Amino acid sequence: QVQLVESGGGLVQAGGSLRLSCVASGSILRINTMGWYRRVSGKQRELVASITLRNSTNYADSVKGRFTISRDNAKSTIYLHMNSLKPEDTAVYYCYTLITATYYWGQGTQVTVSS
Repeated sequence: QVQLVESGGGLVQAGGSLRLSCVASGSILRINTMGWYRRVSGKQRELVASITLRNSTNYADSVKGRFTISRDNAKSTIYLHMNSLKPEDTAVYYCYTLITATYYWGQGTQVTVSS
């Protein structure tokens, strides 16, 4: 079992920045890929960014050049640095990890970008 706890969401004006954090605990030695999804009410969940144990990253086209994902393996933590935020980035952001075909999720953190 793996537990994921996110933090760092909040309200920010368009053009501003936020940093999300996700701390993993439990069977963390089995973790390879971690990342972030987001969900806007009434819409499908969207993969925002992911990062492997070897720091290979992947981003949604909508956030490329604005968001950066990173990880600190010593702290079992990943981060999502979000810059140049837009109102359309408003969503609940969920940290995830995938272990042997099982997804583990955090509780989600709300990000609201005002125009």
